[in-house]
Amino acid sequence: MAKILIVDDEQDIAELISDALMDENYETVVKNNSADAIKEIEKNPAFDLILLDIMMPGMSGTELCSYIRKKVNCPIIFVSAKSSTLDKLVGFEIGADDYIAKPFDIYELVARVKAHLRRENRLKIITDENIIEIGEIKVIKESYEVYKNNKRIDISTREFEVLYYLMKNSGIVLTKEQIFESVWGKDYGEISTVAVHIKSIRNKLDKEEKYIKTVWGVGYKFIKEREYDKK
Repeated sequence: MAKILIVDDEQDIAELISDALMDENYETVVKNNSADAIKEIEKNPAFDLILLDIMMPGMSGTELCSYIRKKVNCPIIFVSAKSSTLDKLVGFEIGADDYIAKPFDIYELVARVKAHLRRENRLKIITDENIIEIGEIKVIKESYEVYKNNKRIDISTREFEVLYYLMKNSGIVLTKEQIFESVWGKDYGEISTVAVHIKSIRNKLDKEEKYIKTVWGVGYKFIKEREYDKK
């Protein structure tokens, strides 16, 4: 279920949009000013799409959009009575993906939201095989990058390959032999190097062993997505 943030100081309009989107089985969060929207994004940046009014008291929607763009990559749609070409150009310049003028047709707004979410889903399908994100940890296969809490962590190529293999098979106990053959190949090096690399990865990413679990006598397991919430 997609999660959508609606930011508009006109409560009636915000609730109209929210009701229409909930009828389409989307989850919505409504905020009536930029300050509350910032608090919500700081607390939970995992929105799939954001709808923003421009003319709000305090921080304007354009200022809020500029701030949000530094935090999230999801589509941002302006919904505003300011609908001149210049207003739209400014909106696109600071990171908006679309612009809907007030007064609007609620069915058109819902259709625009659906179109943007479909596009995002297509992009995710393209990149899902190369990007794995579980809890605080994200790996990007194409660039051999690792992030923890959105902070890049420096690890070696072999460490990356071990971590990627574990995460790709999260929830499955992998033997040292399986890890070794996948990363180094059958006839290269010694199997003891697996434990050395696991230890190094833990020192950099997982000192509390929250994610990489040792299954004594068998091997290692990277815990499955959301399983860490139960700990």
